[in-house]
Amino acid sequence: MNAMSEGGAARDPVERLRRGETSAVETMRFYLRRIEARENEVRAFAYLAPEAAIAAAEKADAAQASGGPLHGLPVAVKDIIDTADMPTEFGGEIFAGRRPRRDATIVSRLRSAGAIVVGKAVTSQYALFVPGPTRNPRDLARTPGGSSSGSAAAVAAGFVPVALGTQTNGSIIRPASYCGVVGFKPSLGLLPRTGVLRHAPLVDHPGVFARTVADAAIVIDAIGGEDAEDALSRPLPGSLLAAANAEGPPPKLGFALGPFEDRADPATRAAFAVFIAGLPVKAEEVALGPEFAKAEGTMSDLMCAGVAESLGPDIDRAKDRVPERVLRIVAEGRALSALRLMQAWTRRDALRVDATRLIAPYDAVLTFASSGPAPVASEGTGDPIFATLWSLIGAPAMSLPLMRAANGLPIGVQAVGAPGRDLDLVRATAWLMRVGAR
Repeated sequence: MNAMSEGGAARDPVERLRRGETSAVETMRFYLRRIEARENEVRAFAYLAPEAAIAAAEKADAAQASGGPLHGLPVAVKDIIDTADMPTEFGGEIFAGRRPRRDATIVSRLRSAGAIVVGKAVTSQYALFVPGPTRNPRDLARTPGGSSSGSAAAVAAGFVPVALGTQTNGSIIRPASYCGVVGFKPSLGLLPRTGVLRHAPLVDHPGVFARTVADAAIVIDAIGGEDAEDALSRPLPGSLLAAANAEGPPPKLGFALGPFEDRADPATRAAFAVFIAGLPVKAEEVALGPEFAKAEGTMSDLMCAGVAESLGPDIDRAKDRVPERVLRIVAEGRALSALRLMQAWTRRDALRVDATRLIAPYDAVLTFASSGPAPVASEGTGDPIFATLWSLIGAPAMSLPLMRAANGLPIGVQAVGAPGRDLDLVRATAWLMRVGAR
């Protein structure tokens, strides 16, 4: 595929830029033309800065010899991730006009690597369940998912090669599934959260949307690693891009249906069974027993308490401008006793131990990324349940655009690795994308 067709892939523009085959300005203008052509209908951006993006591209061209690994790469950033030169409003009216004093750590690292932030991608309000204006580029009548709606839609529409999102429950995996792109949520702590809206520290994960596994990997290589201001951050385990490009034997695969299987629609369950049966290697079934259903209530307790602590004081000052559903989440969080919250932490740790023991023998365990294709927008942003357990335990997870519904809409296959096994997961998912595209 030509690097400048269908939105391109992240590595192609970067490699062409570094080889001098094109310029950062030419690349930026290409993507800005795509935005201009469809943004009025997709509405992926909460804030767009085309003039600043061109100016940054001109600067990148002038300093091409010293460009970083993401030299000239256009990127969209979810509107709960701080940017010093653009508003970060959390998708909420009460934060309109908010201007952070500095970039989030991952944004600062993006820029240091040579990437150019084109704009802020729409999020569901306060990164919760109240949709923003974004529509799914694959079918404008349908939701792109939430809460990283604008980030997924921007990549799917070809507005940018990659975008940053976040996931506490299912906010990367589900939108990637609905929009037909790769969505990668690394292990907890691999991408630091400094400067990112906090929901629940034990389960908040930044991540990346892209068109290929390698495209996501090269960005995470540039922005991941320890951060002194995030106590749960951890070093990168090695080069994810090298893992994506590695040759070798097929990965060891498992598949898991789990206690929430019946929340996937029958056609999606059937398509997944066909997908598993059609793999060139045997995937072994991993039995996730009914005890893992505890993940849903545990996640709810941790999220509600976290949102109440993080957003509650601001919401109290402007309750008349906050959606009722958000007010209920804050109220539920405040109603939790200290004992119940400690029990949720304990359950989370136990689920992490038990789930890791089951999936550790595999390079990747395959499961549903969503309950089906994107629902119509009036039905909301969809059910996050198939990401819940894996987010709760901090496991790396990726949605791969490897299935289609009968109506042609994309459905993702979710691949999960044991916590900390990001290299193995990336190697396995790159292999799956190669064999799945045949």
